[in-house]
Amino acid sequence: MRHVVDPVVKLVNFIRARGLNHRQFTKLLEDCDSNHSGVPYHTAVRWLSVGKVLRRVWDLKTENLLFLEIKGKDKEFPQLKQSEWLSDLAFAVDLFEHMNELNTKLQGKGTFAHEMYSIVKAFRVKLKLFSRQLSQNITTHFATLATMAQPMMPTDKYTNIISALDNEFGCRFADFQKLADEFDILSSPFTADFEKAPDVVQLELIDLQCDSTLKEKFQSESIDKFYASLNASKFVNLRKMAMKLLVLFGSTYICEQTFSIMNINKTKLRSNLTDVHLQSLLRISTSNMLPEFKQLTDKFERPQMSH
Repeated sequence: MRHVVDPVVKLVNFIRARGLNHRQFTKLLEDCDSNHSGVPYHTAVRWLSVGKVLRRVWDLKTENLLFLEIKGKDKEFPQLKQSEWLSDLAFAVDLFEHMNELNTKLQGKGTFAHEMYSIVKAFRVKLKLFSRQLSQNITTHFATLATMAQPMMPTDKYTNIISALDNEFGCRFADFQKLADEFDILSSPFTADFEKAPDVVQLELIDLQCDSTLKEKFQSESIDKFYASLNASKFVNLRKMAMKLLVLFGSTYICEQTFSIMNINKTKLRSNLTDVHLQSLLRISTSNMLPEFKQLTDKFERPQMSH
């Protein structure tokens, strides 16, 4: 999709790079009673921004072309007048919005690997559906592409892109595919087929599935607390398997939270901020543990109040 993204980034940079251009473009949008106030920057660091930029450029395609004609730069962007390129842009807008939705689901707080794998697996099924439907000129899930009044859309090109994307997901998540059976046991231990389970957990899985008390407990507790509460001597191998899989978790939320806190605390108004201070701040701010304040204060003598 470079032939779509590159001209869009070039257009955005032309509008945003110079303050005068940006102000004039904003004024043009006001004169046209546009619902938008401008176009956002695209940053290669946050690929999620690509979808937002593509959507805004699509929504403002008429205003963009008018502004370029006013500035005498429309010949540098011939793609904005080409129906095939606009069709590709519409397809890219829809596809990136689907991927942005996937990305948002994967960034949730406290998400374990088996939950993330289920989300990715569902997305791959959706990609196969998209490919089949587009091959039949069905654009149900590509609302932007459906607005293109074009008798013959290059559906073969779009289905090839989707198939390549599906294959890429398959390669990137091949390691998780090997753990698919264990993920199923972890997430649904009471409905999993114990005959297909690894030999070391088959008997324990039968004991678990026949225990109605544990079944009720599984439905009311979080998955990590449930496996931690299992009898250590009775469910040795199940607990080991759960511990091995539950240490795989999504780290995006924690990383984003850490860097946000670091940026907030790194202000020029602070009188002192050493590496030790910053490390302590990050450790306290990102930890889910609640200190026993009363127990800590009881260890020290109470300070005498001055009269």
